[in-house]
Amino acid sequence: MTRPAAARAGGRPAADAPARPGAARRVAALAPLVAGALALTGPALAPGVAAAPAAPPGTTAPVTAPAAAPDEAATTVGPVRIDVARFEPRTVTPGSLITLTGTLTNTGSEPITDLAVRLQRGDVRTDRPALAEAVRDPDPATTVQPAFAPLDFELAPGESEEFSYTLDSAELRLDADGVYPVLFNVNGTVGGDDERVGELATFLAQQPVEPTARTTVAWLWPLSERTHRTAAGAFADDELTESVSAGGRLDRALAVVERLPGSGNGAPPLPVTLAIDPALVEALALMAGGPYAVGGVEDAGTGTEEAQAFLERLRAVAAVHPVVALPYGDVDADSLTSAGLGDVVTRSLPGTPEGTAQARPAPVPDPATDGGTAAPTGPAQTPAAETGAGAAILAEVLDVTPVTDLAWAADGSFDPATLDTLRAGGVERVVLDSEALTDGDSAVGMDGSDAVARSTLVTGEEQLDVLVADQTLGAVVGSAAVTAGGPRIAEQRYLAELAALTMQAPPGTEQTVLVAPPRALEAGLEGAGAMISDATGLPWLRPGTVAGLAALPAADAGGLAPADGDGGLDAAGLATLGEAVAAREDLAAAVVGDPATALRAYDAGLARTASVLWRTAPEEFAAAAADARATVSRLRERVTVVAPADGTYSLASSDAPLVLTVDNPLPFPVQVRLQVQTPANRGIVVGDIGVQTLAPEQRTLLQIPAELHRSGGFPVTAQVTTPSGLPLGDPVEIQLKSTAYGSISLFITVGAASLLGLLFLRRLVHFVLRRRRGTAAADVAAAPDLPAPPVRSPV
Repeated sequence: MTRPAAARAGGRPAADAPARPGAARRVAALAPLVAGALALTGPALAPGVAAAPAAPPGTTAPVTAPAAAPDEAATTVGPVRIDVARFEPRTVTPGSLITLTGTLTNTGSEPITDLAVRLQRGDVRTDRPALAEAVRDPDPATTVQPAFAPLDFELAPGESEEFSYTLDSAELRLDADGVYPVLFNVNGTVGGDDERVGELATFLAQQPVEPTARTTVAWLWPLSERTHRTAAGAFADDELTESVSAGGRLDRALAVVERLPGSGNGAPPLPVTLAIDPALVEALALMAGGPYAVGGVEDAGTGTEEAQAFLERLRAVAAVHPVVALPYGDVDADSLTSAGLGDVVTRSLPGTPEGTAQARPAPVPDPATDGGTAAPTGPAQTPAAETGAGAAILAEVLDVTPVTDLAWAADGSFDPATLDTLRAGGVERVVLDSEALTDGDSAVGMDGSDAVARSTLVTGEEQLDVLVADQTLGAVVGSAAVTAGGPRIAEQRYLAELAALTMQAPPGTEQTVLVAPPRALEAGLEGAGAMISDATGLPWLRPGTVAGLAALPAADAGGLAPADGDGGLDAAGLATLGEAVAAREDLAAAVVGDPATALRAYDAGLARTASVLWRTAPEEFAAAAADARATVSRLRERVTVVAPADGTYSLASSDAPLVLTVDNPLPFPVQVRLQVQTPANRGIVVGDIGVQTLAPEQRTLLQIPAELHRSGGFPVTAQVTTPSGLPLGDPVEIQLKSTAYGSISLFITVGAASLLGLLFLRRLVHFVLRRRRGTAAADVAAAPDLPAPPVRSPV
């Protein structure tokens, strides 16, 4: 059943963008999946934006994300998909000529003829609450419906054609300043029926020629990427090369900032505060340093030139824009703290000397470990006295002094316990979404008040500065690449929100807004780039900075709103990561000296494993956590007892000590215990030598008191443990042999020898006595004159 053309006056304004940052992140993550199926568009830049300069050497112009997708932020209805390339002007003034250009695509199975288009509008909205109501509950009726303008082409199934549509704003009868829901309506004939074959809902803003109020917009721009390295520091894949190459996600994100007004032409740059993950910069520096292994294959990395080019561009951008250091690895502070792993957060923070997590400069080939590289063995450099290793990485590689006392909640909020950990780690300001505060709507003007982006929050007995990010605007920016109609339609929604906010402000005032897009932002010049540039091209907007917002008087935005329990790292992966951290802590207690310095490379691996960007990939996170656990286990296994060459050991005497060799190949000394297990009641007793210190990268001889009670062979098992008793290396089985007599054996032997001597003496005495008796009898027989002895006594 089709709808007659006469009934097509109605329309649907855009539905709301995703309400939570996590939802925006999920929508943005869909962009690469949609890219292969949707046509690319080329919307124009904002007014006042200079033509994009040539791409840096070795790169090309970034590829824009696809324009249309099944996103609820703005929907197309019918078999015709509408991709908007140009929608001018961005805000209407009396006498303006409205122009729309783009592409119509027939996604149906039948040809469409008699195409005609028009732009129709609904009732004006003059503040953000009314605009939000129009988004939540769109009115299908439109107030003003100009005549349709016919198009001079038809659309076969799967065919696309470019269109151009112009309309005098007077025909829309925009009789008041404000924001108007509008519907771009496409009619056509399908199978002989005249019907609406496509529609696209958006907004149109009309502002006074001379603004009565202004809105300052500051941007916090993320440059973060989930790790592509193992916990041991080797590159598990080469996907970072793709991300920083021409058209990659990070390439496009950097290009947005590179090509803002003022960049490279001597004019003051349009300020954008960059939030950079030190682990990302560290990985790029490793790639840029020359050949690197990938997946255990030596020199398999292909991104050396791409990393060098990207770092060169990033240094140039960082030289003119403020830089905020994210925690090393962009750790998920809330998930870690809730799992009792707050020390991992602290070791990743850039604003405290306790933030020691940092990998060494280059991997060393070692086939004994996963990924074809040896486990990290030592610190790469000493961090600055007042900051952490993350700040040192950015200072060394990018030649900047980053802000280290600002923490940005990736999902918009921090738990109270997390705030305590951050505050103890040098954080003095946090960026929270408006939804994270009980009166956050007031901070962003969603309740009709003027917007103030700075507030305060009491944590424990101390007060913490809060910069309130506009959650709605952040979601609009995050979903721009997958908004139906294209990024230009997302920009119209962005402008509508700011226009309504400016309209509700008291005359002569200036409001402040902070836009903080999702971490895994899929950005492009036509979406986010144009939105940033709008602050210079529209008289009622003004560009601001994060530092400028922090200097403003604070307004009350309430306390922390209760957490909804959604999001966070996968529980199973967190449990596995917790096992790795527990093994690390046990080893740290055995380290002689500063364990944070000795184990910093392994702490870096744990931090990279706990990245907030693993939230949407639970299986990959679980695998990374298992790798971290295995890496720490391999480290512990390197300290071990050295088995004798033939597996046997001989004792020279009954009280000779058992001398064993223990190997510590680690570059730091450790304290260990040596446990020797002997069979019960088998004639040997081994003593305890207590805690012993092993020198770094050396073998140490340890003498264990032993007492033998008999000779023979004894199976003995030896193993080194930490002082707490947990095993380090694998147990070593030794066959102990001895020909020495024990005390009991010696007593029996001496006794037997004495008895034998006594028996020999007895026989000797008897022999002598018999000899003497035999001699006397011979003498009597030899004398014939003597009478024979009597045979009986005389009477």
